[in-house]
Amino acid sequence: MRILVIEDDNATADYIAKGFLQDGQVVDIARNGRDGMFLALNEPFDVVITDRMLPGADGLAIIRAMRGSNIATPVLMLTALGEVERRVEGLEAGADDYLPKPFAFSELRARVRALARRPPPAAMADTMLLAGDIRMDLLARIVTRGARVVELLPTEWRLLEYMLRHKGQVLTRTMLLEKVWDFAFDPTTNVVDVHVSRLRRKLEGPGEKPVIRTLRGAGYALDSGA
Repeated sequence: MRILVIEDDNATADYIAKGFLQDGQVVDIARNGRDGMFLALNEPFDVVITDRMLPGADGLAIIRAMRGSNIATPVLMLTALGEVERRVEGLEAGADDYLPKPFAFSELRARVRALARRPPPAAMADTMLLAGDIRMDLLARIVTRGARVVELLPTEWRLLEYMLRHKGQVLTRTMLLEKVWDFAFDPTTNVVDVHVSRLRRKLEGPGEKPVIRTLRGAGYALDSGA
């Protein structure tokens, strides 16, 4: 099991990591919200454990960004804020469980194991997205074009998923930054162009029809008939 721990208190983070490492698990630690959000959105984990109050981005923002990107990884929120209203706020943001500090590691371990055993949610009625000969299987996490498997990185997956859900539509860079990266518009960044270029190279192999159109001054569009 691979676990992401997002915790700015070094003693608490090291305590949690030591316990799971002794259990034979793989543990990644992010000591601020920005790094935690980046890992949660771009790396595969079985469970995410996040503090509520974090520098850079708080736990609620991280969870909302994950759920907004259709990342269903179970999340357990740790916090010193134990009031009922705080717990409800975390759960409504998309957390799967809530454990107030201080806590016993044995209880944390049991809760994490329970989360890891949960079957993945059927969050979306449509589990297959199609555009011509491009197929994205949301359950199997596989993208194919014809008989060819297309290997995608997590951000490329989210980008293609968004484009497939809006195939044939003009998608501006601002829209993609907000929906795929959860960023406010920054006219100086070329992150969208770089990732679209990489995605295009992976989707458009030798002899294959181009599928992503660049609309000068507007953005990009995925051809609905691909």
